[in-house]
Amino acid sequence: MVETLSKYIGQIRKRWGLRAPRQLYRMLKLHQTAFDTILENMFATLEEVSGLFTFPIVASIAKMKPELVRLIESEGHEVASHGYNHVRYPTISAHARRQDLLRSLQVFKKIGIEISGFRAPYDNYTDDMPELLEQTNLIWDGGFGYRPEHRERTHFFHVEIDGQESNVSYIPLNMWSDDYMIDRKGMEPKIISRVLKREMTKIAPTEGVIMFDLHPIRMGQKKYVGCFKEVIEHANSIGGWCTTPTEAVKYWNTHSKWKGDSKFCLLLTGDIDNWVFSDYLRRVLWRRRG
Repeated sequence: MVETLSKYIGQIRKRWGLRAPRQLYRMLKLHQTAFDTILENMFATLEEVSGLFTFPIVASIAKMKPELVRLIESEGHEVASHGYNHVRYPTISAHARRQDLLRSLQVFKKIGIEISGFRAPYDNYTDDMPELLEQTNLIWDGGFGYRPEHRERTHFFHVEIDGQESNVSYIPLNMWSDDYMIDRKGMEPKIISRVLKREMTKIAPTEGVIMFDLHPIRMGQKKYVGCFKEVIEHANSIGGWCTTPTEAVKYWNTHSKWKGDSKFCLLLTGDIDNWVFSDYLRRVLWRRRG
C-alpha cells in the first residue's frame, strides 16, 4: 500500500507539479461527499428542468457498484464507456488499448447496461483509435473531438478509415471543463454558469452541437450543482435541446436536424473515474495487474 500511495503521489506530482499537494487535498475533500449523494443532487436538479446527462464510467469502477450504474440508467440518463482502466492510451500498446476497451464493454454487458458511446481517459487518443472504435458497435465518441484540430467544430463529424467514412460519429468537446474552471481557474458557480451560457450562445447560430465534460465529483457537489439548472434553462430559452449523445446522434443521422426543430443541441456529460478516494489507489493496482 505504501508503494501504491507513493506511485499515485508521483502521478499527481507529474501532472500538477508544485500544485500536487493542493490537488490531492481537493480530491480528498470532494470525496467526503458520498457518491450516492452526488448523484441524488444531480438527478434532482436535472429533473427540475427536464435535462439529461451522460456519464462515461471507468468499467473497473462500475463493477464495484453496479447498483449505482443501473440507477443512472433507470433515472433516464446515459452510461458510456470510459475504458476499463483509467490509463492514458498513448502510453500502452495497440493490443492493450483494444483489450482495455473491449474489456470495458464486457463489464457493462454483464451489468446489463447497453453502451453506445465512449470517451478515452484524459481525452488521450492515438491516431489509430478510430480504427479500433470502428470494430465495435459504438455509435459515438466524445473525446477524440477534444483534439486541437477538432475542438472548434460545431457539428458531429466522421473520420476517414481506409477511404471510407466512419460509422462512428465524433463529437467536438468544449475546452471549458469543470477541472479547468474550478481547479485551474478557481471559478465560483456564478462565473461557471456565465461561461457555459456564453459558449452555448456562441454555438446556437450555427445550429450545431456543444458538449461539455463536467465531472460529477465536482459538479454534483451542493455548491456547484445549481449550475446545471441555470445552464439548461438558458439553453431552453435560446432554443436548445438537452439530450443524450445517443439520442442526438440517432436523430441527427436520420433527420439532419434537431428534435422539435431546436436551434442547437446541448450535451452535458461527466466522467466517473472513482466512487471513493481510495479508488484512486486501487486504480494503480488494477493497472499493474493489467
